[in-house]
Amino acid sequence: MSFLRLVVENLRARRLRTALTAVAVGIGVMAVVALGILTTSLKTTATEVLRIGNADFTISQKHTDDIVNSSISVADIERIGRVPGVERAIGALIELNHYDSNNPVVVQVGLDPEAQAPFGVKLLEGQSYRAGSKTEVMLGYELAHNLGKHLGDTIRFDSTSYRVVGLYATNVSFGNSTVMMPLSTLQGLNRVAGQVTLGFVKVRQGASIVRVRAAIDRDFPQLTTIQSAQDYGRADRNLTLISAANTGGSILAALIAITGVLNTSLMSFFERIRDFGILRAIGWSRTRVLSLVLGETLVVSLGGAGLGLLGGWAAVNVLQHLSQLRGVFQPSYDAWVFGRSLIFAVFVAFVGALYPAMRAALLSPMEALRRE
Repeated sequence: MSFLRLVVENLRARRLRTALTAVAVGIGVMAVVALGILTTSLKTTATEVLRIGNADFTISQKHTDDIVNSSISVADIERIGRVPGVERAIGALIELNHYDSNNPVVVQVGLDPEAQAPFGVKLLEGQSYRAGSKTEVMLGYELAHNLGKHLGDTIRFDSTSYRVVGLYATNVSFGNSTVMMPLSTLQGLNRVAGQVTLGFVKVRQGASIVRVRAAIDRDFPQLTTIQSAQDYGRADRNLTLISAANTGGSILAALIAITGVLNTSLMSFFERIRDFGILRAIGWSRTRVLSLVLGETLVVSLGGAGLGLLGGWAAVNVLQHLSQLRGVFQPSYDAWVFGRSLIFAVFVAFVGALYPAMRAALLSPMEALRRE
């Protein structure tokens, strides 16, 4: 009988034990996959906010709990526009509002009409809203599709109705699911006159982005410049907390899975002491016995990983339809999340089964017979 077939036969002979081990690993993998996809997707959504302005970098208030709650004065945006090396600085107000049960969170963007083109807004149909208009809005084409709205239709937020005068697209998918209106109108609705959420800076050709960022960080200590996802944590503590929660959850899942594998492996060891003694008596080396136990656990763990991947996919689909996350959570199936789950399964199998495998390998035939 080949070594691999022996592994399979041993697992088939103990179906319940095999199933319990696979479930333990599967639960851990499911948690790793679900948390990984949730974290990656929320990071993608959060950082896409920074890329809708067709800019070299973004400016936010420093150390906010949520970057959407950032507050920058329009006067500071104008001063930043005069910093040496800056071609333009555009301020935009970003607010979240409820529309209906199917679209509980809709992103509203306040932007002056003349800033739309440099901001990266491409008009697809209709026309732009008029500056200062209280009743005109534009819709990203994806949002218009989701809401079933067309040019001339009415859209209602809170107690105010607006007429859709244009449909637009932006350079990132996130911006195509937003509603846009005059900056002064959105400022008035939210009682934040003279304030914007973020600034979007374009550097002159030939100027150093690093030096311009350094000058702004020095001259505006209450603000911070963000050029990449790594910089995001300087402005938004939530992203750091989300990453920490993902790491903590993965560690906890690993501990649970390792405990399950260790428990079932130890019970299997005590049930099979005679078998291990016979294998050692007929000439099996300690390395081969060690490989047998680890191999059995690895096969079970990989099977559990498959179940965990399916469970993680199902969990993500449930999360996607929760009202609290609808509109802000679009699953991003990063290949690394699935690769990490396989690494997780191998790690759990090795750590969980190492101690029972070493005990089986070090067991002498005489000791096995005495224990029987």
